[in-house]
Amino acid sequence: MQKSNKIALVAITKSGATKAAIIAKQLPQADIFVIDKFVNLVDGVANAVTAIDLPAKKHMGFLFKNYDQIIFLVALGGVVRLIAPFLKSKETDPGVIVVDNAAQFVIPVLSGHIGGANEFAIKLADILGATPVVTTAADVGNTIAVDIMGRNLGWKIEARDKSMTRVAAMMVNEEPIAVVQECGSKDWWNKPLPKNIKSFDKFDEVKLTEFAAVLWITNDTIPEDVWLDLTDRLIVYRPPL
Repeated sequence: MQKSNKIALVAITKSGATKAAIIAKQLPQADIFVIDKFVNLVDGVANAVTAIDLPAKKHMGFLFKNYDQIIFLVALGGVVRLIAPFLKSKETDPGVIVVDNAAQFVIPVLSGHIGGANEFAIKLADILGATPVVTTAADVGNTIAVDIMGRNLGWKIEARDKSMTRVAAMMVNEEPIAVVQECGSKDWWNKPLPKNIKSFDKFDEVKLTEFAAVLWITNDTIPEDVWLDLTDRLIVYRPPL
């Protein structure tokens, strides 16, 4: 992530402040932002604590700029209203997670894949003994999330125009997709490939008319005519050399 992997816990209610203190003990690296009149409820934690005043909306710009994961101990509807004016893109927005008032559910709301909110929500749910509620289509459908494929292996991604969004939709809708792997670790998907995926060792083996999109794992230079021919349906992954 681009902002030093910083975590913020935000509480604007009495119960939220109480839950923030519990979470903070398991996440000592997290900074706590709590309404000033409830600061006493987080006394004794080792975390940095900042007292904030209302309306909470005026603090959102700072949080979005400075944190990778923002955990709200606030009702989901309230969080949507708070963050809406600050949304830019899934490439730059932080992960946003909501914990309900009873700490029974942990809901990744924003930047589930690229921002890491899905993965972090699962870890947070484990800390709380709660249920993670992951709703992104690739996770629910147990298919490939093209926007983070190979990220744990250090792969870089190249995509043009709207290809990332469109290929992700093709994947979820089970359209035929070719995966060409010419280099890199084979450990990017440790289970049977989804039924709509066919793998190839070389790009030249792919009959492009038979596939809606191509995921190409290579460190070769992609000719410009290939990019143009596969507009909005090609994603290239670059494993470390």
